[in-house]
Amino acid sequence: MMIRELIEKNRTYRRFYQDIEMSQETLSELIDLARLSSTGGNLQSLKYVLSQTPETNERIFKTLKWAGYLKDWEGPEEGERPSAYVVMLHDQKISKGFFWDHGIAVQSILLGATEKGFGGCQFNAVDRVALAHELNLPDHFEIATVIALGKPKEVVVIEKIGESGDIKYWRDEQGIHHVPKRALEDLII
Repeated sequence: MMIRELIEKNRTYRRFYQDIEMSQETLSELIDLARLSSTGGNLQSLKYVLSQTPETNERIFKTLKWAGYLKDWEGPEEGERPSAYVVMLHDQKISKGFFWDHGIAVQSILLGATEKGFGGCQFNAVDRVALAHELNLPDHFEIATVIALGKPKEVVVIEKIGESGDIKYWRDEQGIHHVPKRALEDLII
């Protein structure tokens, strides 16, 4: 796929075919893409916890808030949950801050997942204290973000923002996830 195709296909997916597993090898390949990506000052302070077991996945799942605009939805039901997670950590022994590194790393991981036929969702709405406890993380690791990964089970469509200007994503009666995007001419000044 060309880069534009990857970016267009790389949507935020929140429902997955939970029974389609991601191998440790695939997860390692995705982390290798993040490893090769640019980092502030080339400090390379990001580290990763990889999860693909049902037990650890459940421990991560319960610390996440799934969709801020979907107020009546607590997240995917059993059978539609991610088959893998990447918990991205900042190693504070290496640097005091992680700049923009996590955003670049997340994009690299998600584009790599898309290329392999998977999809994901990045979380910043994380109970970091609970997750650090669940994963028994040493104090020098700060949770930067969490990425849920798996084979997407939902359709996500991009559409123009309507006359109201509302940017909130929503689901229709068929469960199709709609994501309004600003027009290109509205972004270039």
